Amino acid sequence: MSDHLSTTRFPVNVDAALREAGWQPGRWDIKLAEEWADTLRAHVSPAGHRHSVFPAVVEAWAEFGGLRVTAPGHGRQIAPAAVRFDPLAGLHLSRTLADLGRALDTELAPLGEEGDHQAILAMDVEGRVYSLDHAGDWYLGKDIDAALSTLITGAQPPRLTAG
Repeated sequence: MSDHLSTTRFPVNVDAALREAGWQPGRWDIKLAEEWADTLRAHVSPAGHRHSVFPAVVEAWAEFGGLRVTAPGHGRQIAPAAVRFDPLAGLHLSRTLADLGRALDTELAPLGEEGDHQAILAMDVEGRVYSLDHAGDWYLGKDIDAALSTLITGAQPPRLTAG
């Protein structure tokens, strides 16, 4: 089967950016994911807030952990951001993530960050992905695949609003 006819899990430009970053189908580093899970579970904020750790986020860490994905070219609506999969970028945001999780009636765990510390990426227990930055909280997609497409293609994500 020729390359251009093969079906991939991601749109072509998203797949290319992921492969450029070192991802490939079947990538799985459960050891790194478990180290992160242990570090996050052990962290307690000065006010006593703890991180949630659940299967969906551990799977995302195992598949994408340590990657730094840079989008090629211009975005559709907004500039695509570089994405770094390292949940420790959100280590000190346990209260922020717990508060947003409560507002969304779920639990959130850190996934990584956008840009150069511009936003924290988080995932909920259902696998939905969010971005939290100085301007607000954004819904990136129903799962990691949809979120990566949003981030890498520069699609404008919907903002979460109260109510």
